[in-house]
Amino acid sequence: MSDMSDMSDTKERVVITEVGMRDGLQSIARTMPTEFKRRWIDAAYAAGVRHMEVASFVPAKLLPQMADADEVIAHALGYDDLIVTALVPNLKGAQRALEAGVHRIVAPISVSTAHSLANVRKTPAEMIDAFATMRDAIDSAQGAGTRRVQLIAGLSTVFGCTLQGAVPYADIAAIARDAVNAGADVIALGDTTGEATPRQVGEIIDRVRGVAGDKLRSLHFHDTRGLGLANTLIALQHGIREFDASLAGLGGCPHAPGATGNVNTEDLVFMLNSMGYETGIDLARLIASRDVLADALPGEPLYGYLARAGVPKQFAISQPSQPSTPSCSQVPQ
Repeated sequence: MSDMSDMSDTKERVVITEVGMRDGLQSIARTMPTEFKRRWIDAAYAAGVRHMEVASFVPAKLLPQMADADEVIAHALGYDDLIVTALVPNLKGAQRALEAGVHRIVAPISVSTAHSLANVRKTPAEMIDAFATMRDAIDSAQGAGTRRVQLIAGLSTVFGCTLQGAVPYADIAAIARDAVNAGADVIALGDTTGEATPRQVGEIIDRVRGVAGDKLRSLHFHDTRGLGLANTLIALQHGIREFDASLAGLGGCPHAPGATGNVNTEDLVFMLNSMGYETGIDLARLIASRDVLADALPGEPLYGYLARAGVPKQFAISQPSQPSTPSCSQVPQ
């Protein structure tokens, strides 16, 4: 292997959004206490993570894991350079997210009709209509000179559906086009069921880029069949520079049977660092942050090749020389 110093001039930025606090926690039976969610945010921030999807606004009776969304978001917003995202399924959720002060709102829009009906009780076309109302609500809430809240169309079941089966490329492109027309700031493609393959990833990115242009910016992979990092590599080669990931590989979807966790954040950071990309994330601190999950969710399976096998000696990592990152309460408001 060539020496890593050969790549020292390659410092292209790749954004990693930690989604374990939302996607990861909604997929397990027990509820993580709010105190530990705060600790998780603090630990992720200390490791250099600056994009986090921390909650979703859904009825607590349906998803008790997210009942403390307001409290969790308020804690995350204590870091003035942390981009805080929430997932919402409808207009009411979007309004709650706006009131909470998030920077980005993700609305899940299934390409598969079967999954859409199971997940949000709406057809894809009805979700596009709901998405347009969210756009109107966000625009109405934005005063002159205020920070613009980004609205992300999170296209799900893009690469296959456990309920419907194959998802036609034409359907994916049509929903992406409709989402752009409805006011999406960003189009994100989600492998909800963990069925994506490398060739398919490249083909779909090219197809969607033809209708969404540079609004196609983010991908969300699961590692159900061990292809999460391979698919990420293909997406990188096709110009994608934003990815979702989950600490310890937590994650899944209640309405996608058999879909296991998201791409592991630690493994993804390691791969990107080894390729010379800049993530801003300290790998040693990131691995150490798994202790929060072990304390909060004893017995819950925690995944990840890097945590199991260790970092190779030729990629030795060390703590940064600067002082430790201040706690949330110490960050200027």
